[in-house]
Amino acid sequence: MSDFATRLSHKAAPSPITASFEFFPPNSDKMAETLWHTVQRLAPLVPSFVSVTYGAGGTTRERTHKTVERFLSETDLAPAAHLTCVGAAREEVDAIVQDYWNIGVRRLVALRGDPLQGIGTRYIPHDSGYSYASDLVAGIKKIANFDVSVSGYPEKHPESGSWQSEIDNLKRKVDAGADRIITQYFFDNDLFDAYLERIAAAGIDIPVVPGILPIHNFEQTMVFSAKCGTSIPQWLARRFSGLANDPETRKLVGAAVACEQVMDLVDRGINDFHFYTMNRADLTFAICHMLGMGKRESEELAA
Repeated sequence: MSDFATRLSHKAAPSPITASFEFFPPNSDKMAETLWHTVQRLAPLVPSFVSVTYGAGGTTRERTHKTVERFLSETDLAPAAHLTCVGAAREEVDAIVQDYWNIGVRRLVALRGDPLQGIGTRYIPHDSGYSYASDLVAGIKKIANFDVSVSGYPEKHPESGSWQSEIDNLKRKVDAGADRIITQYFFDNDLFDAYLERIAAAGIDIPVVPGILPIHNFEQTMVFSAKCGTSIPQWLARRFSGLANDPETRKLVGAAVACEQVMDLVDRGINDFHFYTMNRADLTFAICHMLGMGKRESEELAA
């Protein structure tokens, strides 16, 4: 048995791994079909919750709401709706929060949101809205006792001038009532360790869940990573080198890379993860199955 296989068989059973999954709302019938195929495929893994993203300035507001409603009515999964501060008055956001509570949503992901003109442009708070995520968290908690997740950045937010300002901003969100930190994806686990040390030094003690991005398209991942401040290690680039026209091998490499990353984090004491699925089931399901999540076929046969 290989060293990697030994680690999998040893770790999966005694230390159950849990995960949450992120989806984005579909904007066409075809994309909706793809999303719900993905949901049906991943549901047996029993995620702790599933989050639904929210476009800049509320551009997907209605689609996000409809997707969350469908999760509630057609599945047993616990949806977490994303909310941002961008492009909406405080009263408008409060009404959305109250409506989510009324229909049975108990989890929210509170974010400042990207500027209306896109990543890299200047963020300007709405004149009568929530200015920052910390304000949004405080506003949510005044309305109802939601479980609120906020974002964290193991390599700093692109707009943060220093690590001090980054951690200070995170602490404001925690002090406002955040229950959990979900990180931006990263590929170097040492950076995550350093981030945890900075958080601990600041007295932040709520759960920190690492965000994991299974790579489907390396070129697209590189472009987006440059915008959001995620570094691409040279070893990772080498793994995908020469595979631009070989989707089957890319898929195998993507699953192996993500699984190795997660297992290394398990070795470091982490057992809860947030997967950015990109509305695709293949890599996330393969990774989680290898990690021992969900009910195995052998367990079903033995029942």
